[in-house]
Amino acid sequence: MNEDYNLANRKPLLDGRLRRRGIYLLPNMFTTAALFAGFYAIVQAMNGNFEQSAVAIFIAMVMDGLDGRVARLTHTQSAFGAEYDSLSDMVSFGVAPALIVYVWALKDMGKWGWIAAFIYCAGAALRLARFNTQHEVADKRFFQGLPSPAAAALLAGLVWVMNEYHIRGTDIRWLVWGVTLFAGLTMVSNLRYYSGKDINLRKSVPFVGILLIVLTFILISSDPPRVLFSVFVLYALSAYADWLWGLVRRRRKG
Repeated sequence: MNEDYNLANRKPLLDGRLRRRGIYLLPNMFTTAALFAGFYAIVQAMNGNFEQSAVAIFIAMVMDGLDGRVARLTHTQSAFGAEYDSLSDMVSFGVAPALIVYVWALKDMGKWGWIAAFIYCAGAALRLARFNTQHEVADKRFFQGLPSPAAAALLAGLVWVMNEYHIRGTDIRWLVWGVTLFAGLTMVSNLRYYSGKDINLRKSVPFVGILLIVLTFILISSDPPRVLFSVFVLYALSAYADWLWGLVRRRRKG
């Protein structure tokens, strides 16, 4: 009888531990999905399916955004999750975009092509390393340098849009070269980009906010490649515009 009593008391504790382990696995499942999407993008680029590669990068970006949100909402942040997320980001937003644009447009440029692809890849690695060492002291509202997912979306969006217009990468190789360098160097710049981390998903929002979200989804679904590429071009340029505006204001005051 005492054994039955002890088992009955231990069962809720065991169930609670299992539930906590399940929640702990949840954000890492999203990270794994992002890693798989990045790997899939590389495979499809090697097979010449560049549209699928571009779409996979955007899927990886969505999964990467969800894993952090889920971890914060469920209070399951961990050192393992942070390291795993960083390694996944390096594959999905560092190696994969560099290989995609190299195979798509830069391969015939010789050393100039692979140098640009490597600069992008190295920029992503440095960007992630800096983020990992400074995220505890940095202003959560802003990123220092262009985030690697946004840089990857910029390159993937370019590939996707050009594919929609049936324009080959080799025909615009110098444009791709310039965009690749721009993305790689902007990742390691000191420009400030809005992070959106101050948005609290637990708070109630007005009806207008929900309406804007619905309209955003409708706009994206109407023409995904052009809308997404335009959004990330504007985001990549936003910090430069803010820097120029600050420079003008300081000169006026001086």
